[in-house]
Amino acid sequence: GAGDRVVGVSGFCVRPAEARAKPKVAAFTSVRLDKLRELRPDLILGFSDLQKDIARELVAEGFTVFISNQRTLQETADMILAIGRLVGKEKKAVTLNADFRKTLEKLRNQNTRSRPRIYFEEWDNPLISGISWVSELIEFLGGEDVFKKNRSGKNAKDRIVSPEEVIAADPDAIIASWCGKKAQFEKIRSRPGWEQIKAVRNNHLYEIKSSDILAPGLSLLHGARRMAEIIRKVTSFSRLTVLKKAVKLPNLYAVSGKNSAPAFDRRP
Repeated sequence: GAGDRVVGVSGFCVRPAEARAKPKVAAFTSVRLDKLRELRPDLILGFSDLQKDIARELVAEGFTVFISNQRTLQETADMILAIGRLVGKEKKAVTLNADFRKTLEKLRNQNTRSRPRIYFEEWDNPLISGISWVSELIEFLGGEDVFKKNRSGKNAKDRIVSPEEVIAADPDAIIASWCGKKAQFEKIRSRPGWEQIKAVRNNHLYEIKSSDILAPGLSLLHGARRMAEIIRKVTSFSRLTVLKKAVKLPNLYAVSGKNSAPAFDRRP
């Protein structure tokens, strides 16, 4: 509701489509002070503790800066309201907040059986996994995050995992979202020992654009839809595999005799 007042964006800002036409004044951890001096914005919005240095630099230049650091789905919903109030659009923000919550609720998968184990890789060197809102989404949408234990890690260094830990976790699917660059599935497949991982063996390697999943705001809904689709696909594959195994079981009896019950006649 305040898009016409935006005078500049970062190079990572891709939504709404109109944002792409705005002047590019920043990357993720750097800014073009010369551009900002020309534009003289009344308010600069940023996200993440990783932007603390540029926030300090901008404040020293006399700019008003607001840096958010939401890490959970609840905090993301709250931040929609906070930014709406900051720009004088609280009524619109209340509507967007409600829509955000309703959309997520529609995507919710309450399946408690056959939950596929998901490894979400937010960076490839070092391997980083378990960021809070993504971990929550995985479970909200019917999966199981294999590195849920990292959810409390506020900083990237707290969420570093080893290749051996991923092998041991043996996820059903690998979802990559390398911030700022395209995921390379061949690189993932060629990691030593990873050929034994179930996700690699069954070719369940997926990508979600970082702009859709690693920016916790309204754009997160795009990533949530894609993740829900992936989890449904992997769940269907797992169930089909189990069914095939059941069908292939030999028609043998536990003990000999015409009145004996089949040894495999056990319903799940």
